[in-house]
Amino acid sequence: MSVLAVIRPDDWNFPLLVHVLGAVLLVGGLFTAVVAQFLGWRRQRSADAAAYARTGFRSLLFVAFPAWWIMRVGAEWIYRREGWDDAEDEPAWLGIGWVTSDLGGLLLLVSIVLAGLGARRLHVAGGETSMLLRVSTVLVTIALVAYVVAFWAMAGKPD
Repeated sequence: MSVLAVIRPDDWNFPLLVHVLGAVLLVGGLFTAVVAQFLGWRRQRSADAAAYARTGFRSLLFVAFPAWWIMRVGAEWIYRREGWDDAEDEPAWLGIGWVTSDLGGLLLLVSIVLAGLGARRLHVAGGETSMLLRVSTVLVTIALVAYVVAFWAMAGKPD
């Protein structure tokens, strides 16, 4: 069995690093938010629920949202550097990445708004978990699963 290594030009390394670093930070922020939101969901009538809701909201706002931009800028940068913008036919893994990135960004934005409103209502109401937090939890979970699929497609390149 022989292994063929693909060597990229050195000027592609930094844009790819920016893209991958942003993607890893994005998934980490989403995972933290999902765990915090699920823990808050389970402890809906305790004092911990508000703390978990704030943690979920802050991880979405301060980690996942900036990481999405870093990932997206890095994706566009490496896309152009590798010459895919001039190609007539893109591979499927690239299309999966674009769709996941754009729809996941929309889900992320909606989730941030819902988590922020839900955390605020939870703080004001004094412990009753808001439906907004539950919807945000479901949306963030969907986005996280979609990004894991995109990780698989980008790493495995099933084309």
